[in-house]
Amino acid sequence: MDEGGSRIRRRVSVRKRNRPSLEGVFAASPATELKHRDEEKEDEEMVAGSRRRKTVDVQPVEVQLHHLSDGPEFLVLWSDDTYPGPLRMLPERRIIDSEEDMFGDYDSFAENSFLAQVDDLEQKYLQLPEHRNHATDHATEDLCSESDKQNTLNVTAVGDCTELNIDDHTKNESRHEDVSIEPEADILYDVPSSQVLFFENLHNSSSDLGGPSTEEKDWNSSCPKTVNEELLVNSREQPQQTVESSSKIRTSSDANRKSLKDHLKSTMTGNAKAQTPIFSRTKQLKETLLSEEINVAKKTIESSSDDLGPFYSLPSKVRDLYVQFKGIEKLYEWQHTCLTLKSVQERKNLIYSLPTSGGKTLVAEILMLQELLCRRRDVLMILPYVAIVQEKLHMIGEGTRGAILEMTLAKILYTSKTTQIIGMSATLNNVEDLQKFLQAEYYTSQFRPVELKEYLKINDTIYEVDSRAENGMTFSRLLNYKYSDTLKKMDPDHLVALVTEVIPNYSCLVFCPTKKNCENVAEMICKSLSKECLKHKEKEKQEVIMNLKNVSGGNLCRVLKRTIPFGVAYHHSGLTSDERKLLEEAYSTGVLCLFTCTSTLAAGVNLPARRVILRAPYVAKEFLKRNQYKQMIGRAGRAGIDSVGESILILQEKDKQQVLELISKPLENCYSHLVQEFTKGIQTLFLSLIGLKIATNLDDIYHFMSGTLFGVQQKVLLKEKSLWEITMESLRYLTEKGLLRKDTMYGSEEEFQNNFHITKLGRASFKGTIDLAYCDILYRDLKKGLEGLVLESLLHLIYLTTPYDMASQCDPDWMIYFRQFNQLSPAEQNVAALVGVSENYIGKKASGQAIRKKVDKNIVNRLYLSFILYTLLKETNIWSVSEKFNMPRGYIQSLLSAAAAFSSCVLHFCEELEEFWVYRALLGELTKKLTYCVKAELIPLMEVTGVLEGRARQLYSAGYKSLTHLANANPEVLIRTIDHLSRRQAKQIVSSAKMLLHEKAEALQEEVEELLRLPSDFPGIVASSTEKA
Repeated sequence: MDEGGSRIRRRVSVRKRNRPSLEGVFAASPATELKHRDEEKEDEEMVAGSRRRKTVDVQPVEVQLHHLSDGPEFLVLWSDDTYPGPLRMLPERRIIDSEEDMFGDYDSFAENSFLAQVDDLEQKYLQLPEHRNHATDHATEDLCSESDKQNTLNVTAVGDCTELNIDDHTKNESRHEDVSIEPEADILYDVPSSQVLFFENLHNSSSDLGGPSTEEKDWNSSCPKTVNEELLVNSREQPQQTVESSSKIRTSSDANRKSLKDHLKSTMTGNAKAQTPIFSRTKQLKETLLSEEINVAKKTIESSSDDLGPFYSLPSKVRDLYVQFKGIEKLYEWQHTCLTLKSVQERKNLIYSLPTSGGKTLVAEILMLQELLCRRRDVLMILPYVAIVQEKLHMIGEGTRGAILEMTLAKILYTSKTTQIIGMSATLNNVEDLQKFLQAEYYTSQFRPVELKEYLKINDTIYEVDSRAENGMTFSRLLNYKYSDTLKKMDPDHLVALVTEVIPNYSCLVFCPTKKNCENVAEMICKSLSKECLKHKEKEKQEVIMNLKNVSGGNLCRVLKRTIPFGVAYHHSGLTSDERKLLEEAYSTGVLCLFTCTSTLAAGVNLPARRVILRAPYVAKEFLKRNQYKQMIGRAGRAGIDSVGESILILQEKDKQQVLELISKPLENCYSHLVQEFTKGIQTLFLSLIGLKIATNLDDIYHFMSGTLFGVQQKVLLKEKSLWEITMESLRYLTEKGLLRKDTMYGSEEEFQNNFHITKLGRASFKGTIDLAYCDILYRDLKKGLEGLVLESLLHLIYLTTPYDMASQCDPDWMIYFRQFNQLSPAEQNVAALVGVSENYIGKKASGQAIRKKVDKNIVNRLYLSFILYTLLKETNIWSVSEKFNMPRGYIQSLLSAAAAFSSCVLHFCEELEEFWVYRALLGELTKKLTYCVKAELIPLMEVTGVLEGRARQLYSAGYKSLTHLANANPEVLIRTIDHLSRRQAKQIVSSAKMLLHEKAEALQEEVEELLRLPSDFPGIVASSTEKA
C-alpha cells in the first residue's frame, strides 16, 4: 500500500436498516444497547462482502463533507464560521452510486467497526516512546439511543467539511471502502436557488443557532475545527428518558486522552445530525465546473478582451439550460450583434427596438444574468405588465403608469452614474427624445422569426395589405364557406369561416372590442363548430375544467363550461388571476386552440397564434391607435412552429378610409405625462425628491426636472408656461397644502436660496405613497374616525381603507345596495350614518325617486365598495360575492387587491403621525385579512410561498396549522397526506416555511440584541467621552 492512510468520503444519510437514532445524545440501557448490537451484527453478516470496494493509492485519512446548493457550488472547509474559499475537488476512483450503503458491511459504532480499527492503530501509535507524553484524557459519551423503529432522519441542511490527518505510522495499518447509501429526499433539492442560498448564508453566519461543534485540538500540528449546524430536522418526536437511564459516561483506558476514534465518532455523529443536500458525484463535478466557469466569466467580463467566453460571458451551463428548458440552441443574428455591441460591453445605457416576437426578452435575460452571476450586482426589472419580464419603453407615454416609470428612471439617472439601464420596446417612434433622456445608445432591427402577412376583410372579400399598391391593399381571395340563413344572422362577419380554416390544429386569437363581446363571440363560434372538435384532446380539456373548478372552490363559469370542450375560451379582466393562468397554460400547450380576448392580452401576455383576427377596428368605443394595432397583429406567427403568421382586420365600409390611414401612418410619438398627471406626476415627484433629500432647493429641483423626459420635450409640451414656472407653481401648491415648508436663506444683498423641507403630513403621504389628490381627504376621514370609531365589526375600518380612485369609477346597483343596507346590524348602519349615507337616500335611489338633498357621490360609492369587501371577508368566496353584487369576479378580486394595498399605505401613513397611533395595530391585522381573504386560522399558512387558499385548507385539515408545523414537515409525508401535491411543491413549501421561520427568529434575535445593547447615551459613557475630549 502506498504511503498514507485511507481517505474517507462521507455524505450524510440514514442507514436503510433500523439503527439507534442519532438525533439525541441519549444512551440506551445496557440491555437495549446489547440488543441493538446483536441485531446489527446479524445485519453485518448478511451483507458481508456484498458492497465492498477497495481503494488504491490510499491517502492520509480525510473526512470531507460537501456543501452544495443550486447556485454556484464549491467544496468548502468550515472552521469557526470562516469561509476559506473554494477548494480543489479531490480525485475519485469512481462515481458514487446513491444506492450504495455508506458504511457497507461494517457498523461505524460497533466493536468490529472501522472506528474500532482506527482506535487500535492509535493505541499502537501512542505506545511509541516519543508519543506517550502527548496523550490526554477526555471523557466520551456513548452516542447510542433507543428510537422508534420507523424513525427517520430527513437530511435537508448544509453540511460541513472536516479534515482529520493521522501520522505516517498508520500508512500500512488501515483500509477503507469508498461507499455511500441512498439518501432521503432532500428538501433543498430542486427548489428556488434563492432559498438554497439563504440556507448557505445562514450557515456562514450563524454557528450559535444550536449546532454542535467540535473542540479545537492540536494534533500533530493540524486538526481543523468543525462547525456542524443543525437546522430543523423532519423526524418523529422521541420519548424522553430519565437521566439515570438516558446516558452513560465511559472513561478511556488511557487517562486524560481523547482518542482519534472519539474524534471521528463525534464528527460523524454531528454530521449525521446535520442536514446536507445530497447530489450524485456526477452532479458535483458538473457544479464544480460551473463554479470555475463563473470565475473565468467574471474575469473575462471585467477585461477588455473581445473573447466573450463560453456563452456571452456566461458559463456554458446557462446555454445548456436554455437548450433544455426553452429549446434555444442558437441565437438570432441580431441578438448576437446586439450582445456584442461595444456599448453593451462597456455597460452603457441601451435602447433596442424590434417587432413583437423578435426575441427581445432573451437579450435582456442574458444581460441580467451577466450582472447577477458575473458582476454580482443587483438587477431591477420594471414590469408594466406582470406577465412580461421586460421594460416596455413605449409605456412611458401612457398616463399614470408612464409618469411613474419616468420618475423612477429619472431618479436612477440623477443619483447613480454606475447603474446601467436597458430599455426595449416593439413600438417606438421619437426614439431621439428617449435616447437623450436615458443617455443611451440605440439599436434597432426589423427582424421577425416568422413572416407576418396582414389582411383586411370587407364583406366577403379579403385584401392583403401592400404598401406598394395605390390604395395600400390588393385583392387576395373571396371567402368560400357555406352559411345557413340562421348562421348568417348569428355571424354576419363570417368569424366562423375564418377560425375554422385554422383550428383545431393551429391556434387563433380573436380580439373583441368589449369583455361582453368576448364571451358572446366564444359561445357563438362553439355553436357553429363541428362535433369533431369535441374529440380533439378531449381528456386534456376535461382536466382543464377540473382544474378550474379546483381553483374556484368547485365553481365554474357557465360560458367556459360550454366552450372549453370545443377548445375555445374567452380571456379578459373579468376572470380571476387563477383562471387566467390556467387558461393561458392550456392555450400555450395546445389544449385550447382559440381565445376570444380584449386588447389587454396583446400588451400583457405572450400568447402567439397562427392567425390573429381583429373583430373590429375599435377598443371599446375608441378607434384603434397604430401602436395598439401593431401590438395585436404582432401576436401572429409562432417561432419554431409556424412558417407564416396572419392577421385579419374585419371592418365595415364606413371605416375603410380610417383603416387605410391606420395601416399606413407611422407610430404615435411617445410623450411625457409628468405634468398631465398632476397629483400622481410632478407633485409626487417633488415630494419624494425632498423627502429622500435628492434635491431640496429650488435650483437643484429645476436641474433635476431638466433631465426628465418632460424636460427634454419641454419645447413641444409647454406652449404657455416655461419649465421654471411649472416648477415654481408645483412647489407653491405643495407648500399651501401643508406638505412642504419653505425656508429662505439669504446670502449677499441680492442672493438668496429657497430650501424646502417636508412636513409631517408630507412625510406621511410620501411614506404611504398616498395619491396627493386624496391625502387631505384621508387625513380628515381618519381624524373624524377617531371621534367615533365603530369597532363592533370591520365595516368602519374597511371603509377607511377602500381605495378612493376605485370609488370614482363605481356604478352601484341601487336595488342591491338597498338590500345590503337593510341587512346591516344597528352598529353597521351607524357606520353609514357617520360617513354621511342614509337609508332614506339609498331607498329613493333604488325606487328611482328624485333627490333634492345633495350627497357626495364618491362617499356613497365608496361605502358600496366597502359593503362588497365586508361581505367578501365574511364569506371568503369571490364567486358568491360576485353573484350577490352582480359584478365580474375578476373585478371583485382586483378590488380586494387594491384594498389590501391601500390598507398597507394607510398603515404607513398613520405610522408617521402620532395622533393616529390607535390605527396602527388595527390596520396591521386588517391588511393581513384583506391580503389573504381567508379564515383567520389559515393566514399563517398563506404566508408560505406556493400555499393558496385551497392548499391552506388541505394542510390545516391534515393537522399542519402553523408555520412551525410546515417547517418541520416531511415532504414525503406531505405528498401522501395532501391530494394533488407534487414532490417539488412539497419541497418548496417546507423550504419556504423554514426560511420564513428563520427570518422571524433572526428578527426576534435582533430585538433581543437591541434590548441588551448598552445605550449610546448611557451616562457613564457620555461622561467618559467628555473627559477624553
